[in-house]
Amino acid sequence: MNTRTIPLKRLIPGLIIGPATWLGPYIAMSSLFLPALIQHLDAANKINILALFSALGMIVAAVSNMAAGYLSDRTRSRFGKRTPWLVAGSFVFMLAMIFASMSPNVPMLLLSWMIGQVALNFIVAPMVAWIDLAPEGGKGSASSAYGGLGMALGNNGFTILAAFFLGQFRLGFIIFGIITFVGTLIAALIAREPSNLHETTDREDSSTRQKLSLKEAMAVFPKWSVGRDYYLALIGKLSQGIGNFAITGYLLFIMTDFLQKDNTSTQQSIQLINIIMLIFGILMGFIAGPLSDKFNVLKYPVGLSTISLGVGALSLYFLQNDTGIIIYAFLAGLGMGIWNSLDNLLNLNVIPDKNRVGLFLGIYNLGNTLTQAIAPVIAAFLISQIGFSSIFMLSFVLSIFGGICILMIKSVSR
Repeated sequence: MNTRTIPLKRLIPGLIIGPATWLGPYIAMSSLFLPALIQHLDAANKINILALFSALGMIVAAVSNMAAGYLSDRTRSRFGKRTPWLVAGSFVFMLAMIFASMSPNVPMLLLSWMIGQVALNFIVAPMVAWIDLAPEGGKGSASSAYGGLGMALGNNGFTILAAFFLGQFRLGFIIFGIITFVGTLIAALIAREPSNLHETTDREDSSTRQKLSLKEAMAVFPKWSVGRDYYLALIGKLSQGIGNFAITGYLLFIMTDFLQKDNTSTQQSIQLINIIMLIFGILMGFIAGPLSDKFNVLKYPVGLSTISLGVGALSLYFLQNDTGIIIYAFLAGLGMGIWNSLDNLLNLNVIPDKNRVGLFLGIYNLGNTLTQAIAPVIAAFLISQIGFSSIFMLSFVLSIFGGICILMIKSVSR
């Protein structure tokens, strides 16, 4: 077991500021600034180009995320395992977004975006592993701080601000890239991860030895019988993420092309959705973790939260008006608020090898970047073949499937 801990009074602020300032700018740039710049550079092919960016980003994100988790698990430094990587990653991400803002054509934008994808995952994988440094009895609060508060601010708070930069999207890349670096640095300074220079490499305890054979422990992906619950959680995460990002990744085009809104109405609608989701996200961030600890429930709220996302997507399709937008915002806000508050804690409970927390948490949290890359590829194909209506059906089906996978987990009773 990990003997290094960070007091909650330092860890919780770090786990709020950290994810807010990497996820927020990334969401803003990928869902608003990147589509806007692509449309500016090549409006006729914007759907297919966005899908290309997402497909390549998916590959880069998967490889770099696993590499970041693997390397940080084995890092020894006076600043701990994770901090050197996430600070360096945030600096490179900032530079990549500045270069993206100056891109004169699609190939240069693609190169800058791919460099940014690599750098981003060297923030994501190490930072989420900070949750494991919480004291025993405080991991629920740490998970809620990271997912409920930090990611709520990132997912929705920054998008409210980003909507003001739709007419100045190149400037948006620069400002939000700087926010990522400064915010990550502040989070690292607050958390002050302890040194692990004297940490030994052989830290398996007796219970881990009994559970895993040497061959299984050395495998990047353990076999199904060992990692069943982890894989179910991962499948649930990916399904929920694709269903969610199929909508949020095309939110700009849904407003303009599907709901036929003008620029002013589009900006107002996007801000309204994100304000409502931000309120729910913050509320769940304060109460979901403590309630989960108090009543010893984890699997059920995480699994059932995905149903809200699916029903919310259907409201946009069937109503196609401002009422549908508000219902979507309420249901998606509730679902994402609960999910973001508790899903990392659920994953900590099903990790098959506690000596590789960074690797497994990093892979699991590809759901925050990988699914945002996969979703537009699938959505672009469905839009081209069927129309915008298809992505709402996709979101509903995958949300239900993801919830079922979560509810099938055995090692977490309820």
